Amino acid sequence: MRKNVHVAMFSGGAASAYVANHMVQTHGVENSILFFTNTLWEDEDNYRFMDEVADAIGIEITERVDGRTPEEVFYDTRFLGNSRMAKCSEELKVYQTITFLEELRDNENLEPILYFGIGPHESHRADNLRDFYEHNPLEPIETRFPMIETFREDIDVKSIIENEWKIKLPRMYELGFSHANCGGRCVRGGFQHYAQLYKIWPDRYQEQEEMEENFRKHFDKNVSILKKDGKPYTLKEYRQRMDREGLDKFLKVQDNTVPCVCSFS
Repeated sequence: MRKNVHVAMFSGGAASAYVANHMVQTHGVENSILFFTNTLWEDEDNYRFMDEVADAIGIEITERVDGRTPEEVFYDTRFLGNSRMAKCSEELKVYQTITFLEELRDNENLEPILYFGIGPHESHRADNLRDFYEHNPLEPIETRFPMIETFREDIDVKSIIENEWKIKLPRMYELGFSHANCGGRCVRGGFQHYAQLYKIWPDRYQEQEEMEENFRKHFDKNVSILKKDGKPYTLKEYRQRMDREGLDKFLKVQDNTVPCVCSFS
């Protein structure tokens, strides 16, 4: 019979940090793992935040890295990630996670229990993750969502981390990004997200635009990260429109896309 080990899926966000601390306080450092899969595209301040959280909790980060960036995955799979499908997440996050969990079972005779920082307003994502880890590993893996299942009231985790833990949140929050995936270059970000990226870091927007243009030319495919009316809509077209009509109006448009599994794993 395998011994349980509690694994916090650390995305570098505030909620996953709070859940990781709760897990360690409940089950002890010796029975806990703080797990992070690195895409090599994260904003540098995310790494600072993660290191400070790990120090505060008293546990080292266990990191897995594929070695490729999302762009390299796009070329290897001949598929440009977009708001509907992100193979970068599958290859750099999900595959690395499943492999690590199976190694815990095979090499260390440990049975992982996974913890995610998903709140009540995202319960459908919890359902998706629960279903995924029930059916995709060789044997089902238990998933726990303390923000939904354990805490009875809404918790202002950002305030607790800054005011009680005295740790400054990742800068991408105060810069106005809804999530901090891949340093703002997340291919599932949507129109508002990319308008925000263009406003805050035009150089990163330019990098994404050039990556998209190079991919289109290399594979001679009419593909894009963003979609408009069900058709490809390139970052170059979007930038030209923002320049023409004024950036501010595009910052107010709500996206109906959601951050990918990178936000939680």
